[in-house]
Amino acid sequence: MSEQTPISDPYAYLNMVKNPDGSITRLPSNFPCTAATPDPSPQNPAVSKDLPLNHSKSTWLRLYVPTSAVTNDIVSSQKLPVVVYYHGGGFVMCSVDFQRFHEFCSEMARDLNAIVVSPSYRLAPEHRLPAAYEDGTEALEWIKNSDDEWIKSHADLSNVFLMGTSAGGNLAYNVGLRSADDSVSDLSPLQIRGLILHHPFFGGKERCGSEIRLANDQVCPPVVTDVMWDLSLPVGVDRDHEYSNPTVGDGSENLEKFGRLGWKVMVIGGELDPMVDWQRDVAKLMKKKRVEVVELFNGDDGHGAEIMDPSKRKALFLSIGSFVSSSSSAP
Repeated sequence: MSEQTPISDPYAYLNMVKNPDGSITRLPSNFPCTAATPDPSPQNPAVSKDLPLNHSKSTWLRLYVPTSAVTNDIVSSQKLPVVVYYHGGGFVMCSVDFQRFHEFCSEMARDLNAIVVSPSYRLAPEHRLPAAYEDGTEALEWIKNSDDEWIKSHADLSNVFLMGTSAGGNLAYNVGLRSADDSVSDLSPLQIRGLILHHPFFGGKERCGSEIRLANDQVCPPVVTDVMWDLSLPVGVDRDHEYSNPTVGDGSENLEKFGRLGWKVMVIGGELDPMVDWQRDVAKLMKKKRVEVVELFNGDDGHGAEIMDPSKRKALFLSIGSFVSSSSSAP
C-alpha cells in the first residue's frame, strides 16, 4: 500500500474557511442531500417524513417507518422498537438529510423492522457543546409527547434505543448519561433499553496508540478531529473535557446508572479508525462500571465504514438486530 499523504489543511478538508474572529464559513457542501420518501413503494425500504422539533432552534427530525409496516395490515398491528439515530459530522457539519445518512436510516428501519427517528441538532461553533446534547435530549421529549400518527400507530415507546455514528455516537452516549438521571428528566412512558455507539467520536489531550499509528488516515485523521474538538468544545477547555474524553476522572457518576437501569451498550468500531483505542477505553470503562457491553470491532474498517460503503450495512444491521432483540427482552 502506498504511503498516505498527510492532510495539511484541515479546514480545507472540511470545506470550511476559518475567519479572523474565530467563526467559520462553510463552503457549499460536497455531500448531496435528499428529500424524505413518503411514498410507500417497493423501491423505498422505509417511508419517511420531516417534522419540526423546536421552531426557536430551527431543529427538526426525519421519521422512518418500514414500508412493510404501512402496506401490510398484519405487520402494522405489531408495535415496533424505536431507534433514535443521531447523525455524524464532528458536531460542526452534515445534516439529517445527508443522502448517506438517509439511506442508512431507511435500510436500518427495514432490516431491523424498527421505527427510526433521526433528529437534527445545532452545530458548532455557532452552538458549542452541550447545545447538541440538549437538542438530542429534547428529541426524546418530543417522541414521548408526540401525537404523530406514525408514532402512535407503530412505535413501542417501552423499547427505545439511542444510536449515533461518530459525533452522533458521542451524542447518544451523553444523552444517555442525561436520561439516566431521573432527577433531571422523566421520560415515562418512553423507556430506553440500550445504546448503540457506532464509531463514536471520542478523544483526549494525549494521542492514543491508534491515533499515532493512523496519523495520516484519509477519512478522519487526528489533525482534522483536533479542529472539530476545538470548534465544538466549550471555550477554554481542552480535549480531556468529559464531553470528548469520557474516561477522565473515572467517568461520569451517571454511568453506573446504565447498569442499574438494565441498559446494554453496543460499541462498534473499526481497527483502521484513528479513534479505535479511545472507543475501546470507553467500552472498558463501562464494563468496569458493571454495564453490559457488546463490542464489535472489525479489522478492515475505517471511521464510519458502513455510512460510506452500503455493502457493509447488511452485516452491521444483522448484529444490531440481535442486540436489539436481546436487549428488548430485558426486564
